[in-house]
Amino acid sequence: MSTPPDRASDATGSSADFCARRVVMHADMDAFYAAVEQRDHPEWRGKPVIVGGTSARGVVSAASYEARAFGVHSAMPGYEARRLCPDGIFVRGDMARYSAESKRIFEIFRRFSPKVQGLSLDEAFLDMTGTQRLMGEPIEVARQLRAEVRAQTQLVVSVGIAPVKMVAKIASDLCKPDGLLEVPTGGVREFLDPLPVSRIWGVGPVARSRLNELGFERVGDLARCEPRRLEKLLGPWGVDIGRLARGVERSEVEPYREPRSYSEENTFGGDVLDPSTLRSTIITHAESVARRLRADRYRARTVVLKLKMARRTRAGARGFPMISRRTTLPEATDDGDTISRAAIAQLERANLREPVRLLGVGVTNIVAESAGQLSLFEPAERDARRSRLNQALDEISQRFGTKALVRGTREHAERAGLSHQIKRGED
Repeated sequence: MSTPPDRASDATGSSADFCARRVVMHADMDAFYAAVEQRDHPEWRGKPVIVGGTSARGVVSAASYEARAFGVHSAMPGYEARRLCPDGIFVRGDMARYSAESKRIFEIFRRFSPKVQGLSLDEAFLDMTGTQRLMGEPIEVARQLRAEVRAQTQLVVSVGIAPVKMVAKIASDLCKPDGLLEVPTGGVREFLDPLPVSRIWGVGPVARSRLNELGFERVGDLARCEPRRLEKLLGPWGVDIGRLARGVERSEVEPYREPRSYSEENTFGGDVLDPSTLRSTIITHAESVARRLRADRYRARTVVLKLKMARRTRAGARGFPMISRRTTLPEATDDGDTISRAAIAQLERANLREPVRLLGVGVTNIVAESAGQLSLFEPAERDARRSRLNQALDEISQRFGTKALVRGTREHAERAGLSHQIKRGED
């Protein structure tokens, strides 16, 4: 998963000095979900294992390197993966097991650096700046980290080392599987120049096509272009990607970033218009989102309902119309009932006339639990009872699983695939 860069300074003066002092590692587990399955099922080792894509509309969450040889990759529709690899071993996946394994791996990461920024369950940045005297040269530390992960988990991690985050991430990607690659400060331009412009953070398919049309095929083409010309052609964004092309980036490794949103969604096995099914799915997602908020000690002010309609309007994965509705609450909440009521009200206002293929519930405008205030709209005793109920639900879910006890009318919504995002509060 790519992380968008902060606005960078130019490749002169303090910015160059800043980069010269830094050492950043990007550690990325190889085919993580599939590797866990192969480790736990020795009979699957050396065979094409595909996690996700088991339902009619499911998507691939991870593919072993044996499956990738057939062209299977993450985010691919399950039916396409089956066409490419009919003898593949398709596994529904177990997020609880992957999350537990991720916690073990991140504990190892934190033995090497106190500044660890997780990007997902299976990858993280580690800031190793200033640790050489204590721990040795970065390349040797990376070897130790990889050996520790393998010894403790029987899993493989690839590591990229560089003075900036973007370059470290590219390095770890290029040395997969089971690789280690260091890009020294003096070698950043030599490393980046021959790469396609799509390697730069923030350059997706549309931006890549635009850059190619302007004659920028390789990163070096951007790096050699004058900033004034880039600004004339592409505006401020052009200046930013020009800096990144030169390997200049000031974004820090941020181990304690505040969450911006929480969400849950699922793709239905068949198109759904039935109001009761949509409502029960909303309740399922709202409870999960609320449980994660409480576990992280946050509350949210805005509830978002996401609906993807069943009718296709154009070709491709984005060919289905999307509806998004949001409501800002009078006060921040971590209560599933409050979140679900707001989302259900949004559903009713949408006045659907056609079936839905995907439904999601999310929250934004996140605030710390300690920032909460006494309710002006609800008696204190009722609020206290709700808090006790939520605490009891959390304790039961933690001990017996999320399906052990649910609110009335709620049915468990099946998820079409496993998320690559860190699921805060979900064990």
